[in-house]
Amino acid sequence: MDAFSGEPVIRTKDAYILQEQHIVLSKINFSVTKGEFVYLIGRTGSGKSSLLKTLYADLPLRSGEITVAGYPLHQVRSKEIPYLRRKLGIIFQDFQLFFDRSVDENLRFVLKATGWKDSAAMKKRIAEVLLKVGLGTAGSKLPWQLSGGEQQRVVVARALLNEPLVLLADEPTGNLDPEVAQGILQLFLDINRSGTAILMATHNHAFLHQFPARILKCYQGQLLDSQKEKFSLSNT
Repeated sequence: MDAFSGEPVIRTKDAYILQEQHIVLSKINFSVTKGEFVYLIGRTGSGKSSLLKTLYADLPLRSGEITVAGYPLHQVRSKEIPYLRRKLGIIFQDFQLFFDRSVDENLRFVLKATGWKDSAAMKKRIAEVLLKVGLGTAGSKLPWQLSGGEQQRVVVARALLNEPLVLLADEPTGNLDPEVAQGILQLFLDINRSGTAILMATHNHAFLHQFPARILKCYQGQLLDSQKEKFSLSNT
């Protein structure tokens, strides 16, 4: 998908989201355009994580159509999934870092896994993303030598390595104290301003008021969209 294409980076049509054979969201229809920032809210178990996992092809799409970064998930072959994921940045609440490797080595591992070969180019890209997340001097440190907020910044840096069209973030501030969480959200907003679309699942309703943006809400098996309808932020 051309980064300058007018096509949405995410488009769903009558999609059903399943978790272990159970339908958690029915007949969802929404699009996310290039450079858009969207919150995803809903109670635990309402389908937020299942939706995100479907978007990065960790859960199969069994009914309906979803296209992500130009890849039609309803037709995608397993050998294409690594190429799809190179177009995405995926950020988890649990950091999933290698704790026996330095920050640089964690990032280098991802670059090698996604096809980078040139050592100098890898070194340059790692320096760029660490600078972007405010960790320019942390490359030689091991993850356990960093605070929780710094570890999450490494995770964001990792997600940015391949210049993704869209970041999918599943409760990225859930394990962080409020002040640190605020810094991570500000980092997301800065990344978004540079043109990367972001779909962020969160329970932190303070964010919704401080930095208003479009909201998708998983509620009773449906996906509500603040662009199309009004709904309460409670019951989440």
